[in-house]
Amino acid sequence: MTTWHWVRHGPTHEKAFVGWRDVPADLSDTAQIERLRAHLPQDAVLISSDLIRAAHTADAIASPNHFRLPHDRQLREMNFGAWDGMHFADVADRHPDLSRKFWEFPGDFRPPDGESWNMAATRVASAVDRISLAHPKQHIIAVAHIGVILTQLQHALRITPQEAIGQKIDNLSVTQITLAPAGATVGPINHLP
Repeated sequence: MTTWHWVRHGPTHEKAFVGWRDVPADLSDTAQIERLRAHLPQDAVLISSDLIRAAHTADAIASPNHFRLPHDRQLREMNFGAWDGMHFADVADRHPDLSRKFWEFPGDFRPPDGESWNMAATRVASAVDRISLAHPKQHIIAVAHIGVILTQLQHALRITPQEAIGQKIDNLSVTQITLAPAGATVGPINHLP
């Protein structure tokens, strides 16, 4: 069994789409970060997306016993393409049909120059498989993004993308997924230590 502890990066306070755009996280809540660090397993592999909001969050929660892996580009948030940096209402005004389909029927619909839910899920699953094979039977702390975590919940729970999008994943929360030959076990989801 390999247990993944998915941590959503610290808040960005952005009011627009944030995908591959590199914006920093607000890590000023040191008490919350300390509670998170104390909650996570001490003897674990630690990895993050290469985007600074995730990488800096991983740095903040790192403990001396963590085995730190290089940042992984495959753990990036969904690529929102031309929508990245746009306010949600502006996207809905500019691309009303596509925006509605993107959220109501996630799967193959994608923003201009971006990627679909299915494309992102395939990318992340490839990284999870690769990392799990390299570190079997270990605890892996992965600091990533809401879309990344939701794709893994979809896969583990065998639910639709629409059902996955309905899950709440707060900043600095932990979602645990244990992978075993017989299947995945999930829980807790969105735990705020």
